[in-house]
Amino acid sequence: MRIPSQTQCYRLMMQSGMRENIISHSLQVCRVASWLSEQLCQQGADLSLDLVTAGALLHDITKTRSIKTGEMHSETGCDFMVERGYPEVGDIVRQHVKLDVYIEMNMPTEAEIVNYADKRVLHDRIVSLQERMQYILERYGKSTAARNGYSWLRDKSIELEQRIFALLPIPPDTLEQSLNTFDLAEQLNRVLTSLD
Repeated sequence: MRIPSQTQCYRLMMQSGMRENIISHSLQVCRVASWLSEQLCQQGADLSLDLVTAGALLHDITKTRSIKTGEMHSETGCDFMVERGYPEVGDIVRQHVKLDVYIEMNMPTEAEIVNYADKRVLHDRIVSLQERMQYILERYGKSTAARNGYSWLRDKSIELEQRIFALLPIPPDTLEQSLNTFDLAEQLNRVLTSLD
C-alpha cells in the first residue's frame, strides 16, 4: 500500500489549488481523526495512522474545483488520488461524505474515522455532531429528497459516534478539550510553503 507522507499531502493540496479555508478545515479534520485513531489503537483497533492522516488531509482535495464545476468532490477526489497511485487513500476520500457500509466491523475502520472526523469540523472549528449536521441540512437540504437523505445520514452519523465513543474513556462533547494543543495558523503556513 502506498501512502503519501504528510509533506507529500501538503504538496498535493497546493498543487490541486485548494483554498486556504478548505486547507484549514482539512488540518482540523486530520487533528480529530489522528487523535481518535491513536486512542482507538490503544483500545486494540488495527488502524493505519498514516492512512488516516493522508485520508483526512486529502479528503477535500478536489473541493475547490467542485465549487466551480458542480462535480461530486468525493468521487473526483478519489479519482485524483487513484491517478497518483494512492488507491487506498482514494477510497477513504470517496467515503468521507457517505460510507459504503456503516458499522462493518467491531472496531471502526480508517474510512469511518475520517468520515466521522469530517462531521465534527465546521469550517475550521471543532463542533458537536448536532451543530455540524444542522449546518449540512441548512446548506444542502434544499429539496425534500436532500432533506430525507440528510435525515438518514444524520442517524447513521449518530450511530457511528456512539460506536466510536463506546470504545473511548471520554464522551463526544469533551473531544476538543482532549485533543493536543494545535496552532492552526502555523500548520496552515507549513502547507502554504510546502512547494518552496
